[in-house]
Amino acid sequence: MDKLRIIKELLENKKAEDVVIMDVSSLTNIADYFVIASANSPTHARALADYLREELQKRDVYVDHVEGYESGEWILLDLIDVLVHIFLPDVRKYYDLEWLYATAPRVSL
Repeated sequence: MDKLRIIKELLENKKAEDVVIMDVSSLTNIADYFVIASANSPTHARALADYLREELQKRDVYVDHVEGYESGEWILLDLIDVLVHIFLPDVRKYYDLEWLYATAPRVSL
């Protein structure tokens, strides 16, 4: 939970919007948690991803890989047990992970 709390705080520090944490451990084997956040532009999304990577590395938490960085519309940061999704609002609405994983419990910190 500490890792999730740190991720949420870091995203909110850089003005990420609508941060949601979902426990998907019983629904998929790709991760235990999804952290979903919105950015207001591709530049903002990349800045959030960069900041998250830098600050987590300082805490010895490493991002295994990143996808979607170039376009900045949907950036995925894979921390093995946690997947961080940074979306532009219209892309978030289109893919609607919250609906796809609607039965996943929300984690409130």
